[in-house]
Amino acid sequence: MSSNSARSSRRLADYRQPDFLIPEIELSFELDPDATRVTALMQVKRQTEGAPLILDGQHLDLHYIALDGVELRAEQYQITDDQLIIARVPAEFSLQITTGVNPAANTALEGLYLANNVFCTQCEAEGFRRIMYFPDRPDVLTIYTTHIIADQNHYPYLLANGNKTASETLADGRTRVSWHDPFAKPCYLFALVAGKFDCLNDSFTTQSGRVVALQLFVEPGQLEKGHFAMAALKRAMRWDETRYNLEYDLDVYMVVAVDFFNMGAMENKGLNVFNSKYVLADDSIATDKDYFNIESIIGHEYFHNWTGNRVTCRDWFQLSLKEGLTVFRDQEFSADMGSATLNRIDAVKLIRTAQFAEDAGPMAHPIRPEQVLEMNNFYTVTVYDKGAEVIRMLQTLLGKPGFNRGLACYLQRHDGQAVTCDDFVSAMEEANDVDLNQFRLWYSQAGTPLVTLNQRYDAKHATLHLEICQHHSASADQPDKQSLLIPLQIQLLSSDGQVDQQHLITLSQFTEQFSFTGVTSEPVVIWENFSAPVKMQQDYQLGQLLLIAEKATNGFARWDAMQVFWSNLIRQHARKPDDQLELPEALLDVMRHWLQQPLSDLALTAELLSLPDFDTLAEQYDQIPVDVIISGLQSIRQQLAELLEQDWQLCYQTTDSAPYHYSEQAVGARALRNRCLSYLALTSQGTERLEQHYKHADNMTDTMAALAAAQDAGSAGFASLAADFADKWQDNVLVMDKYFSLLACDPSSEVFNNLTKLSAHPLFSWKNPNRVRALFGAFSMRNPEQFHRADGQGYRCLAEVVARMDAINPQVAARLITPLLAWQRFNDQRRENMLAELKQLATKSDLSNDLYEKISKSLS
Repeated sequence: MSSNSARSSRRLADYRQPDFLIPEIELSFELDPDATRVTALMQVKRQTEGAPLILDGQHLDLHYIALDGVELRAEQYQITDDQLIIARVPAEFSLQITTGVNPAANTALEGLYLANNVFCTQCEAEGFRRIMYFPDRPDVLTIYTTHIIADQNHYPYLLANGNKTASETLADGRTRVSWHDPFAKPCYLFALVAGKFDCLNDSFTTQSGRVVALQLFVEPGQLEKGHFAMAALKRAMRWDETRYNLEYDLDVYMVVAVDFFNMGAMENKGLNVFNSKYVLADDSIATDKDYFNIESIIGHEYFHNWTGNRVTCRDWFQLSLKEGLTVFRDQEFSADMGSATLNRIDAVKLIRTAQFAEDAGPMAHPIRPEQVLEMNNFYTVTVYDKGAEVIRMLQTLLGKPGFNRGLACYLQRHDGQAVTCDDFVSAMEEANDVDLNQFRLWYSQAGTPLVTLNQRYDAKHATLHLEICQHHSASADQPDKQSLLIPLQIQLLSSDGQVDQQHLITLSQFTEQFSFTGVTSEPVVIWENFSAPVKMQQDYQLGQLLLIAEKATNGFARWDAMQVFWSNLIRQHARKPDDQLELPEALLDVMRHWLQQPLSDLALTAELLSLPDFDTLAEQYDQIPVDVIISGLQSIRQQLAELLEQDWQLCYQTTDSAPYHYSEQAVGARALRNRCLSYLALTSQGTERLEQHYKHADNMTDTMAALAAAQDAGSAGFASLAADFADKWQDNVLVMDKYFSLLACDPSSEVFNNLTKLSAHPLFSWKNPNRVRALFGAFSMRNPEQFHRADGQGYRCLAEVVARMDAINPQVAARLITPLLAWQRFNDQRRENMLAELKQLATKSDLSNDLYEKISKSLS
């Protein structure tokens, strides 16, 4: 990769304050698909004596530049591929710059782009430099006034941040709309949207009595699919007031749904831009999971108004300051809106699969990275979701009241500022009079700690002794790891199923001893709620795991015990793969009991009856035994289906199948019923049951459950069901994304024909991230049988897609390549096949920074 050797990373250690501030800016956009004209009038103030003014800019045509009203000559400034440099400027001045951009040609979907006849912006992390020359960094906070000029017939809605201040018709017939945001913000929070929409109007009255106008903009004809998102927004606004006393601050809050978007959503101040899949929903097109995601993401972006917007990041290395904190907040919101247990299970699944895998791979980094080549590559599960777990640990250590005091201190102290992760921890310290110096290591130390727990029971003195150790594997950039502060919530469960004691242990050394007195019989030690993002190693016997699964009062611990049980069973199978994998009768008795007498929490019952997925099991191994995991799961599923067939059938028939509505109880009933269906699909009467379930389904959750179960079981009826589904929904892109993903997960070799055919489908577009992710993302992330084929065809398919996408949308390409980066964790043949594809990609001299950074780190 010598042709790329000139690329250099940025380092956190090199941070220095901006040389210039931009207190105010007035922007004017004259929108045109191929030649939009952007005029900016900036008020500039020097901070560093003698420094030249350096503005970031990419893919811009400079039309005009004037300092204090005097146009600059060409020799007075310098333009490079990435910057505009003015060597000599006064201490304070106004700077007017007019640039031209081509939104229609912007397939990267960064900056200002045009897609589906809608103008849209995405400026986080560093997209504003594609709109105009500006210090594109989060610590330059500016008050924005924005004017948008466009043809009213083509673009009736012209939206930007803040409150609308004016609207007029110009002499040439175009419309000019003005917006003003009174809160200083970094340029990554700037937003502009222009297009034809239907608008859903509502309002929210804050706790102080202010009435906020709420507007939800969707594609024409989709208005009825916006009501759930609007209701979710109002729930989020009320929850933030109730939980944290945080009130919205503008006169209007707008959400716009667009189909072409790199991310899930963006929290631009007062004008959130959303991927349409996280807004549009009704019972016919949305699954229960879709409804959950919409409410969660609507909440997430709204919560950013304070944790991200009013208080923002000093630099991009501090990204978890806003994202980890806000993911934690949206998780707490979702837990209060539904089942706290199921929400915790979902969050932990993501950590144990994607995040643990990231920690074990070449892109491993702490939640506050130390260096970066392409910032887009650090919008990761580590920064977001491990970051949220770090915040959750603070709440565990300080308690909810203490955490709330710390958050209030942080927001009051730093309102209107760009700050660091250290500032956040310092506020927690001050508000609670506690020393969190060791805790700060979670921000700077990469990797997943391994915690081992060994117990010894002293019956004579009724005392339990625990030895708990933490181990940290060395990494290339951190060979010597320090011990972390790890909160462990444990429960002592007696042999008769009684909870004797609950404790919070704070582990701070590599090895520590803990003793508990008054323990009348030898207990089973349970780790509750995944209180830290670590791997826990305990030596459980089969009976102990089943005791936890049956008797623990903590629902998460019950589910976790079953996950450990299945993992142990697969590990035994891995040691002797030629032996028949047999299920213990005690296990069948427990599962039969749950089927005959489900818990009151039906969704938890469904989870207790589920098997871990491939990725969860893969993370138990340094070298992933692909074939053993797949064959083991297939054997277990088939045995469970046959040995418990009558019980699956009885539970399926007796579980409520009332007309669709979205509620916690109804979601649980569908989850349990569809879990039963997935096993029944593997029995002799499976095809008939699947066809009946599909035929009578009145909602997308049940429909997709039937299709997925039919495909997984290799049902003879799958092809006709899938064809019927595609014919019914052929004009709905959101539903067809589900169809693309379904066929991409075909566990047979037919999947490669599916990929070829579907990439030529009329609704598929290489320029639309949703379509590409739905098809090829699903194939690489959710189809281990065919992606990990020993002959390398799956890897070759993905590499070809990545190469194609890098020229269209580097962000999408860089995210798609992730499964190939773990080549070192596979056996010789698979390792060599993955490595060959990466090396072939590395020969391309025109790789984007996004893709280059990941490939180079993997190959190094």
